[in-house]
Amino acid sequence: MHIALLLLQNMKFIFVSIALLLFLAGCAQVRQPAGARQGETIADIRIAPFSESALGGLPNRWEPMIIHRNKKNTHYALVAEHGRHVLHARAVSASSGLMQKVNIDPMQKPQISWRWRISGLVETADNFDRALEDSPARIILGFDGNKDELPFTDQIMFETARMVTGRELPYATLMYIWGRRAPVDTVIPNTRSNRIKMIVAASGEDGVGEWQAIARDIVADYERAFGEKPGRLIGVGVLTDTDNTGETVEAWYGDIRLKQQQ
Repeated sequence: MHIALLLLQNMKFIFVSIALLLFLAGCAQVRQPAGARQGETIADIRIAPFSESALGGLPNRWEPMIIHRNKKNTHYALVAEHGRHVLHARAVSASSGLMQKVNIDPMQKPQISWRWRISGLVETADNFDRALEDSPARIILGFDGNKDELPFTDQIMFETARMVTGRELPYATLMYIWGRRAPVDTVIPNTRSNRIKMIVAASGEDGVGEWQAIARDIVADYERAFGEKPGRLIGVGVLTDTDNTGETVEAWYGDIRLKQQQ
């Protein structure tokens, strides 16, 4: 009886959380990337670069990820920019992403680096408000971990998601976002699930319209956000979204790389 009451009280929270977490739902079903060998490490497996894929379509080994079937999809395509192939995203009141499954120990090479450029901020976005939680550019990382040690409500959410979708959700999701007002390095808890944390990697008008190069220590960032060491990195994604604000924004993403700290 007590369990049934808890289920009813948390059902709305659970299903809203599932809709958001589905972005990386496929990541937890990790398969070795093509050409990988048993026991390979991060030194052997890299994140598939956008620069090595043909123009016009989606990059090799990156898959569309639909957050919700009732939402419009962000349009993604590879384009040429200054002689390089980069990923272009355009969201018109839309929200969907691209993701790639990986199987990497982040402790070996914890620095992630990428380049991105945006056409402008999402002017009415507020990443602290679930009704206005949009961003022109996000890098999203999904991590494995022991879900049995999580609070009961989180375990209910994961089990419900598995039954509804047939997929296992990541243990934790860390997002790097381009925010509108919050200072760089701010950690923003997701309003729907404490298994998602956002870190502001760029903020405000400074650098809008220009390429920015970002480098982050994902182990240090994960520990600061979740208070523990990360498990294996099982998914990498990009997301440009304006479904909550209804605005239009464009973003360009360069290659995403992992390497040892200098």
